Amino acid sequence: MKAEKVRNLTDEELRHQEHELSDQLFKLKFQLNMGQTESLKKIRGLRKDIARVKTIARERELAAARATEKK
Repeated sequence: MKAEKVRNLTDEELRHQEHELSDQLFKLKFQLNMGQTESLKKIRGLRKDIARVKTIARERELAAARATEKK
């Protein structure tokens, strides 16, 4: 998932996306531990996507805090 695509999401969609990605990561890790999959590349990608979503959510949070601070 590209950062530009994530930036176009609303705050609610960001939270939903983060939850979905976390669920997918949990399932993949579970499958990896059970020996059903060896998709380390997918796990790495999901972790990066979660980081992107969290980073953009935090940027928005800080921007909102700065906006209220200026008032």
